[in-house]
Amino acid sequence: MTQYMLSVHATPETYDMPLEEAQPMYDATEEFNQKLMAEGSWVFGGGLERIESATTVDGRGSDVIVTDGPYLETKEFLGGFWVIEAPDLDAALKIAAEGSKACGHSVEVRPFQVEPE
Repeated sequence: MTQYMLSVHATPETYDMPLEEAQPMYDATEEFNQKLMAEGSWVFGGGLERIESATTVDGRGSDVIVTDGPYLETKEFLGGFWVIEAPDLDAALKIAAEGSKACGHSVEVRPFQVEPE
């Protein structure tokens, strides 16, 4: 089976929701996670802290540059992700649609690169 990364596109407003407003989303996401585990599709997943907690490291030059925050200025950012196994892209897209509904955000689907044999 192919492994896919399902990336959740979050916004700053996601992290500013009052708990009572966000709790149904958390509950639906946990239910989705449990379903993936029961079906054998779950590989790994998790939510990420606020974008302000990010640190960018650039080691391409002679000096390593460490910068607080994300590299790109954008309104959307990676808020969490799942790594799943699915037999094909259509199955991964179906799973992503369920995840999107559960977490309340759009989800990008990308297969992992296949290692040469």
